[in-house]
Amino acid sequence: MASGAVVTLFLCGDVMLGRGVDQILDRPGDPALREDYVTDARSYVRMAESVNGPIPAPVPPSWPWGEALRLLETAAPDARIVNLETSVTRGDAFAPGKAVHYRMHPANVPALTVARPDVCVLANNHVLDFGRAGLEETLDTLERAGLRTAGAGRSAEEAYRPVAVPAGAGGRVLVLALGAGSSGIPADWAATAALPGVARVPDLSAATADAVVRHVRRVRRAGDLVVVSVHWGSNWGYRVPREQTRFAHALVDGGVDLVHGHSSHHPRPVEVHRQRLVLYGCGDFIDDYEGIGGYEEYRDDLRLAYFVTLAADTGRFLGLRMVPLRSRRMRLEPAPHRDASWMRATLDRVSVGVRPVLEPDDTLSLRPPAAETGP
Repeated sequence: MASGAVVTLFLCGDVMLGRGVDQILDRPGDPALREDYVTDARSYVRMAESVNGPIPAPVPPSWPWGEALRLLETAAPDARIVNLETSVTRGDAFAPGKAVHYRMHPANVPALTVARPDVCVLANNHVLDFGRAGLEETLDTLERAGLRTAGAGRSAEEAYRPVAVPAGAGGRVLVLALGAGSSGIPADWAATAALPGVARVPDLSAATADAVVRHVRRVRRAGDLVVVSVHWGSNWGYRVPREQTRFAHALVDGGVDLVHGHSSHHPRPVEVHRQRLVLYGCGDFIDDYEGIGGYEEYRDDLRLAYFVTLAADTGRFLGLRMVPLRSRRMRLEPAPHRDASWMRATLDRVSVGVRPVLEPDDTLSLRPPAAETGP
């Protein structure tokens, strides 16, 4: 790519179009659940309505994305990367030993294609909620819809295979996806030479990071920008475990240009390491959690759309624009000023070495730290 050119990426956290969200779409699947307290997915719709008002079901495919679609149209990013945290299946073989299962009816896939993602990350703890048959139906459905996936596949080779998105004059964004056991991915979900599954890493050790870096070096070509998308860690809290920080730093030190972390239900710290951006947790983007109490301090009703700008020739981090959104009636709407201000203050408090700025339009911006602005 030409010197001076830039590449803009859209990233978000968990896109959970199953369960309650699936029930408000045009072709809801079987609402049966096997949770301790909820046995019908429509209960999540009623909980959302109890706090924010009626949802006019069935809703159009664009409904869950709401304001995010306008943002995407305006920003026109070179690549759109989402973590699709749901199986897309009619299957009813609930994975044993799990407290929560997510599925979306395959006929509702327009609720995903409407956002035109370039990469659907599947390395997470819900894509096999309905077994390997459910995963294979998910892969088949997304493939028929023209969507590319990373982080899960019909074999280990396919699961670890990166997706290459054309960007700029002959350049590519290469996206690899991994899932860690700390996010709740069972060990037996790992893809093998003979079995479909997830690109599950055994741990976040230096040896595992080195193996990922070697894989990156084998598959990248000159001019590629490399994104490693990682599903890791717990649902709640701002503390980033030391093993995650070390793993992210090792990836960057080995040539990765951006680390896209997810799993937490709310945004986690942002860091710039050696002129490369690390997002430790992008938070949920679309889900059915309205009306569920217990974690109000984290404001999980607030969501962030991340627009990252990188130097096309070097991958150097040039800027981050984060747009605060708010989930109401299972739809994303602009966040009020007070919520955008709360999000800025929170990220400022929990992040290290970076200071997000609240812009006049209530978006948050981040520039490279002074020590990171060199060539």
